[in-house]
Amino acid sequence: MNFLSGSSDHTWHPVMTTDTNTLEYWLNWRFFLCAIWVLTSMVVSAIIIWKFEGSKKSKTEIRDNWQVDTVGTLYKDEAWTTSLKIIHPVWLLAFRVIAFILLLALLIANVILDGSGIFYFYTQWTFSLVTIYFGLASLFSISGCCQYCNDVGGDGVDRVALDAERGTYVPPALEENGNMLNMSKSLNSLEEPRVRKTAGMCSYVFQIIYQICGGSVILTDCVFWFIIYPFLTSDDYKLGFMDVCLHSINAVFLLSDVFLNGLRFPFFRITYFILWTGIYVIFQWIIHACVSMWWPYPFLDLSSPFAPLWYMGVGFMHLPCYGIFALMVRLKHFCLSKLFVDAFSTTR
Repeated sequence: MNFLSGSSDHTWHPVMTTDTNTLEYWLNWRFFLCAIWVLTSMVVSAIIIWKFEGSKKSKTEIRDNWQVDTVGTLYKDEAWTTSLKIIHPVWLLAFRVIAFILLLALLIANVILDGSGIFYFYTQWTFSLVTIYFGLASLFSISGCCQYCNDVGGDGVDRVALDAERGTYVPPALEENGNMLNMSKSLNSLEEPRVRKTAGMCSYVFQIIYQICGGSVILTDCVFWFIIYPFLTSDDYKLGFMDVCLHSINAVFLLSDVFLNGLRFPFFRITYFILWTGIYVIFQWIIHACVSMWWPYPFLDLSSPFAPLWYMGVGFMHLPCYGIFALMVRLKHFCLSKLFVDAFSTTR
């Protein structure tokens, strides 16, 4: 791909019609309105993030001897456990590893075919982020499966259950029963809170990436299939295999992972999705202010008198796109809790 001239048989971008590195292009009311819209959205998002996650307070609270979830709570095991107890975590691990390998292979093939200039597009930003998500998810699942095997093979309830099945379990003596009863009473008298271990920083970053992917995948695919492909491509444009894969397979894998995983999806983290898109837009502004070149998407072109409306319209699309993904997560929880009452974890 000739990155600056924009001539390529594999892309659909328009031909550059005006210089983008001149003062006249930037010092006008169109850019002023677009900049206010983008920067205001990012500032408001940062304030919301600080409100819910900037505090140094714990993500959980202890009330009446019970651990109470707050907004943004994430437990350590939720990064690798499944949505149903009857599904072994190793199945989620296998799926994530396969998804990561296939997505990485497609991304590498895309670079080989079209060059590193593909990262000029929001599609490749999103596709790369989804690939990173499945890479991290595979690591969390590997660690979780190892922990799961150690818990089952170690001392405690699971070991007792295994001993009982093998016929080697010896019930405690009568005196031991009495001592255990007294010990239980003394423990209850202490009224220690029942605390479930919360996730660390890496797990929270992993969950944030997951939620950014959820919104950006829906946005990318919807914009391509409903706006760009039918209305903004030339008549001689031919839809290629790579175009279909880049705008579909990431959503298929991510939605499949939604069904299998046990991650939460707090709605306030749409703010990270907005920041993600805002960073991409500012990245494009900086490039075009330095080098006169074509825009990757026609609606980003600031020379059009309708540019503020385009920016505002695409900005408002973040809410339904993120909402659709969040609704799918909620529908999964609702359906699984009704169909698999005993197997579904009600803590998620």
